[in-house]
Amino acid sequence: MIDHIEMRTGDLAACVKFYATVLAPLGYRQTVDGKAKGFAAAGAPDFFLVSGEPIDLAHYAFRAGDRATVRTCCELGRGVNALERAPALAPNVHPNYYAGYLRDPDGRLVEFTCHEAEA
Repeated sequence: MIDHIEMRTGDLAACVKFYATVLAPLGYRQTVDGKAKGFAAAGAPDFFLVSGEPIDLAHYAFRAGDRATVRTCCELGRGVNALERAPALAPNVHPNYYAGYLRDPDGRLVEFTCHEAEA
């Protein structure tokens, strides 16, 4: 089980703004505001951003409780020209795998996914 992830960014302010926007529908809020900027949906923060040389080969996913939330996150990303791939089913993973993809300000692939059937 992963406890948290920390990502380096070349533009901390831009990344904090990006993630604060696209993670809000998942209940994430910035809860740590020191050298590291931490985000939490409930309880302890599990996603951190720090200044540094970004790695661009990262791909990570945030799980949403329903497909509508995946669409909302991706629409918010579309609003800042970050949409990589619109939400769609990926039956090659499993019949209900629904995901959309954004690119963060450092170019990393950020996925929003739901494993539940459409409500």
